[in-house]
Amino acid sequence: MGSEDPTRSPSSPKADTDGDAGTDVNPGADVNAGPDGDADSRRHARERDGVAGDRRERDGEDDASKTRGSRGPTETTRETVQRRLEALVRENRFTIAVVFPVVGAVTLVGSAEGALPAPLAYNPLFILFGTLVMRSPLVVALLPTVDRRAVGFLGLLTAYTYAIELVGVRTDWPYGAFEYGIRLGPMVGGDVPLALPLFFVPLVLNAYLLTLLVLRDRAASVVPRLLAAIAAVVAVDLVLDPGAVAIGFWEYVPPGGYYGVPRSNYWGWLLSGTVAVVLVDRAFDRAVLLERVRTCEFALDDLVSFVLLWGAIDVLYGNWLAAGVAGLFCLGLFRTNRYDLAMLMTVLPERWRGR
Repeated sequence: MGSEDPTRSPSSPKADTDGDAGTDVNPGADVNAGPDGDADSRRHARERDGVAGDRRERDGEDDASKTRGSRGPTETTRETVQRRLEALVRENRFTIAVVFPVVGAVTLVGSAEGALPAPLAYNPLFILFGTLVMRSPLVVALLPTVDRRAVGFLGLLTAYTYAIELVGVRTDWPYGAFEYGIRLGPMVGGDVPLALPLFFVPLVLNAYLLTLLVLRDRAASVVPRLLAAIAAVVAVDLVLDPGAVAIGFWEYVPPGGYYGVPRSNYWGWLLSGTVAVVLVDRAFDRAVLLERVRTCEFALDDLVSFVLLWGAIDVLYGNWLAAGVAGLFCLGLFRTNRYDLAMLMTVLPERWRGR
């Protein structure tokens, strides 16, 4: 009645059917250790686990560093945005630089000739949107060169643009007596378009950049660079003003001898162009700007749009001298060695290239 079963051994792992003896034993622990030994074992195990975890964490950091190193430096948000904008412009160069100005010329002439219905004729939203699209290659090209200094000087140029135009409208100096024939969007003080810098500042930038590329090494000299850029700005208005008068953007009272534009207008542009060119020349690091323009193939596409838009309008209205000046800008663009038939083939839609 009280005898033990000889088949059961005290050391058997199944001796305790409650399962205490059936638990896994840490191979590194002392099975004969008492309570203090168990605490030491658990502490040592935790230390080993901690060391192993630290080692795994360090290995993970090393692997991450190697991965980052193989991919190059992490791209900043500004670089990501710049890369995407450049891709957008490159994919749509033909549409931006050719289609938009041609459509613009047709709609502006149609507006002037009464061929478009009232909601579409001289629609300021269409005009501003088309201008923004055509300006986009210039803006995207110059973005990497814009720093605090550039923002400061371009801000001064913007303020000067408003100021000289307000003075011109209200005092007839320095351009001569003129008034806007249509509203080009919201007006400042009821006299000057709010979007005026969008129309004027890029013209100065285009003239300045073209000068840098055409003069090449001579652009390093201050006097030739500034004089050539100022002359280019005045030449821009020799194309622009006759076309703008022809389609009713503004008019001079009384009309001048150059397709309705008075001589005083060009004395005014000589003054405003000189101030604008000096500010642009101070705004940028010239070496950085020149390198950017040389390597960015679409930096002057906005000037291409200008020549197509206003050159076409001048031709349609028989402003042949103005159209001839537009032709001179074409020669300048060809001289930059970036606009030729081969380039045109690269920007044409793929379905047109095989024709």
